[in-house]
Amino acid sequence: MIERDSLNLPVLGVRQNVREQIADALRAALVAGEMRPGLVYSAPTLAARFGVSATPVREAMLDLAKEGLVTPVRNKGFRVTALSDRDLDEITEVRSLIEVPTVRRIAETVEPERSAQLRPLAEDILAAAERRDILAYIEADQVFHIALLGLAGNSQLIGVVRDLRHRSRLYGVPSLAERGELIPSAREHLDLLDLIGRADGAGAEALMRHHLGHVRGIWADRPEPA
Repeated sequence: MIERDSLNLPVLGVRQNVREQIADALRAALVAGEMRPGLVYSAPTLAARFGVSATPVREAMLDLAKEGLVTPVRNKGFRVTALSDRDLDEITEVRSLIEVPTVRRIAETVEPERSAQLRPLAEDILAAAERRDILAYIEADQVFHIALLGLAGNSQLIGVVRDLRHRSRLYGVPSLAERGELIPSAREHLDLLDLIGRADGAGAEALMRHHLGHVRGIWADRPEPA
């Protein structure tokens, strides 16, 4: 069994049941590349890191297996599913097709007061970038973008985008965070809200397209193969 002693995992909060918290924490670690493709992670070892029993960890990993994020390995644990560059390109393409026009529509149709309510979420992303907390950054980023898309009022769209985000991999984020280079990207969330607040659909569309470009650009550097 292969595991990294330096595996970085977020501290569990109190907002959900333990199984859901662990699943969310592991998804963030997967997206950030903290849990590397091809490696096998055991429920007891992860449970020790979280300070919980192995049962909710095993249940959470089975949830991730249903989503295709990991594969069960008999009597060993769960292997992180590898994604090819083509997989990641296709995920990003689909996200762009959905999110870019949706953000423009939100800018052109949603009352400024509603989008302004998301500013604390955008500030959470910037704060995480400033303190170089990778997993908090990814979790806050997801919360913001899902809440933003929620302004469009389409629950099916949100479900599709959430699934695509879970399957994305942002391998370059840790090194960017270490160098303090996530901060400009984090500020883009505040800039986006400013454009939406001014009903600037074209500007919001252009910034959203640029922002999603990070997924296969500065955020995409791969680690060495396991």
